[in-house]
Amino acid sequence: MQQKESIELSKNPSLTHKAEDDFIHRSPLVSLKWKLIFPLLLVLFIILGYPILFSVWIAFHDYKLTRLFDIKFIGFDNFFLILTDSGFINALSNTVTFVFFAVSFELMIGLTLAILVKHLIYFKQLARVILLVPMFITPIAVGLMFKFLLNSQFGVINELVRIDWFGPDMALFSIVLIDVWQWTPFMFLMCLAGLESLPKSPFEAARVDGASPILIFFSLTLPLLRPVIIVAIIIRILDAFKVFEYIYAITRGGPGNLTETMMFTIYKTGFRFFNMGQAAAMALTLVVIILSFVLVLVFASTPKTPSKIS
Repeated sequence: MQQKESIELSKNPSLTHKAEDDFIHRSPLVSLKWKLIFPLLLVLFIILGYPILFSVWIAFHDYKLTRLFDIKFIGFDNFFLILTDSGFINALSNTVTFVFFAVSFELMIGLTLAILVKHLIYFKQLARVILLVPMFITPIAVGLMFKFLLNSQFGVINELVRIDWFGPDMALFSIVLIDVWQWTPFMFLMCLAGLESLPKSPFEAARVDGASPILIFFSLTLPLLRPVIIVAIIIRILDAFKVFEYIYAITRGGPGNLTETMMFTIYKTGFRFFNMGQAAAMALTLVVIILSFVLVLVFASTPKTPSKIS
């Protein structure tokens, strides 16, 4: 009987392939797709999973680099300490202020530039290339560049506009302007891509009906661009909360603690004061705050479906 089946399979190759496929699908062993993806999952766990889990573990311990053999479990004490610490509250306030103004300016300027470039007739590609250049410069290099350009003694920009850019009144705003200079191109790129993908028929119909450009912008362009704008804002918020390079290169949190942000406070607590437990607790708190901002933004921007009348 078995010899008869083997003869039939050898005569008909399609039956052979079908039998092999049935064997693979019915095999109790791990499927091929999981075998192929397992190395990637392992690498991701080593690179991402282990540091995250270790950070969570550290946050609940009195973990100092100067006392590695005297680690104690202290529960939520690190979280209570940072939430009552005036330095942490100040850093959180500075970070939220920075994120709000930086992302707002970047959105407004980026959207304006995208509209202008979209309507250019000549040199459109050249304008795109020039406007995108700042985004590809390393943030630490941007910080050092503006540290010299805005220097109160020999800065080129300071010669044109006599302002104490990194004084008590302007320091945080100067950091915001530097971030706006570098990351407005990202908003410009997202908005321009969204504008070029919009359907043309609603705009043509609005022009035929005699709608003004301002009415078209607020009634058609902005509502249609809403998904793109929300995604761009979320990406920029996630990145802006991690601002560190400008602070490290220019002000080191000064003058006083007026430009000290969350990331710089985490760095200072962990690698200057060697208190890794509190630094990990600050990092986890920052993650929760960022996720809260993103979730609020997503839920607030989700269009509400009208309830059906029974």
